[in-house]
Amino acid sequence: MRLPQREIKKARIEIVPMIDTMVFLLIFFMMASLAMTPLSSMKVNLPRAAAGEKTSHARVILTLTNRGEVYVNRQRVTLDQVTSVLRERIAANPEMQVVVNADRSLRYDQVIALMDAAKRANPRYMVLATNPQTKL
Repeated sequence: MRLPQREIKKARIEIVPMIDTMVFLLIFFMMASLAMTPLSSMKVNLPRAAAGEKTSHARVILTLTNRGEVYVNRQRVTLDQVTSVLRERIAANPEMQVVVNADRSLRYDQVIALMDAAKRANPRYMVLATNPQTKL
């Protein structure tokens, strides 16, 4: 007596669940890496400008808060200490870019005093930070 042989099913790899998993992992790691970007300056309310651009130079960020506090990156300093702190950092990297973050509610003379102190350190590049202007 001959028994009927069962047909052997070929193994299949289901690709759709693997694609779903890979897309999920890609999105997860993209969002996680964005959350890990270090913020090296204090949060201030920047003015808006239409002609702003992004740069890729090494930078030191000077922040002037609405209460008049001065920070170099996240280190609190006095206005008198700004020049000496910047001189040390610029000596380490002459191409260092100084970015001035000043709250938009400040008086013009306060921002100029900070920029003057920074300029005495003789940076090669000095820029003002702004937010992009929204179109109405």
